[in-house]
Amino acid sequence: MEDFDSEDCGVQDVGPQICGLVVQILETMAALLVRVRQKLLEMAILICVILLVFWVSLFLYGSFYYSFMPTANFITPVHFFYSRTDCPSPHHSMCSFLVANVSLLKNGKHQVMTYGQPYQISLELEMPESPANQELGMFLVKMTPYSKAGQTVDASSRSAMLHYRSSLLQALGTVVFSPMLLTGASEQKQSVIVELYSEFKDDSYKPSIGAIIEIHSQHIQIYRAHLYIFAHFTGIRYLLYHFPLISALTGVLSNFTFLSLIIVLSFLQFNLSRRTTLGKAVMQQEENNEPDDLSDQSEPQDEDKATAHFLDPPTITENIDTMECNSAEMEESIPDMGVDESDSDFRELAEDEPICEPRDGEMILRHRHLSQGMLQSTDDIDKTYYRVGICSSC
Repeated sequence: MEDFDSEDCGVQDVGPQICGLVVQILETMAALLVRVRQKLLEMAILICVILLVFWVSLFLYGSFYYSFMPTANFITPVHFFYSRTDCPSPHHSMCSFLVANVSLLKNGKHQVMTYGQPYQISLELEMPESPANQELGMFLVKMTPYSKAGQTVDASSRSAMLHYRSSLLQALGTVVFSPMLLTGASEQKQSVIVELYSEFKDDSYKPSIGAIIEIHSQHIQIYRAHLYIFAHFTGIRYLLYHFPLISALTGVLSNFTFLSLIIVLSFLQFNLSRRTTLGKAVMQQEENNEPDDLSDQSEPQDEDKATAHFLDPPTITENIDTMECNSAEMEESIPDMGVDESDSDFRELAEDEPICEPRDGEMILRHRHLSQGMLQSTDDIDKTYYRVGICSSC
């Protein structure tokens, strides 16, 4: 029986410990879950802020690139025509030069060339190696840009011709490329590139919206023609155009760093101002509480001092002796209350009773006067005290 009792006691002792351990584990797990949730929330907010800053940086770089970088190149086909076909001579069916009117507006609205930016303008002519073109020799190409009002902005003229090839070289080329020539994959033609402007800068007061291109030859033969406009970039524009990937990474990272620095400094400034405000509030509250504490502390001290002063045994003994010594010698100073002594109806029965009271640090001797009229009242007792002297020691 004793063994069973000891085992029951042991089980009863272990039970509360297990319960306490389980409760402690549950509390720890709950606190851990709260911390994990808080950390996950902070990480989510941080990731959202980083993504937002990244997209803002990318948008800023794209906006800067779009506004800062002008059109790098512009290619447009050139369609020539004869301005006159009514020639007076019957031997010549065409009595005018080839003319083309080219628009220098992108989509018919936006200007191609930016003010102050140098451009290279070239004309590419695809000409067959025909006997007429070989006998033509040199010919002149003229370009005249004009403004919206029709005013001539500038004019440029350049000469050009086919590249010379001997009859033997033409025969060998024909034999070698005969399969391609027979299948139509290749043609006997030459591309003549005429550089009209090496560095053309558009005028901000008279921006160019089109150009007139003329070929001063009546017998020239052309397959097709294209006008090429290329921008000559320098400085930052050169880096942005020729190294786009490196420039994009540098610009986005710079914007990201700058925005992150602004956010961090703003957060620190907000925390600092908040802490400063809280500190000022706490200091003001402490300053407001200090006078109350001082008054609360001074009042008990004054009360204690007064109580100790009046409860001091020597003082009490001295006051009692003073009353005994001066009770016989005190000077009667009861004032006349305005009652005639001859009047027997209003005689006053005065009972003199000396009383010493503490007042303003000294013992004051007073005299109590009881009126006869008030003795007859059972509810209220009128006690009138008169100061007659000061208690002093014998």
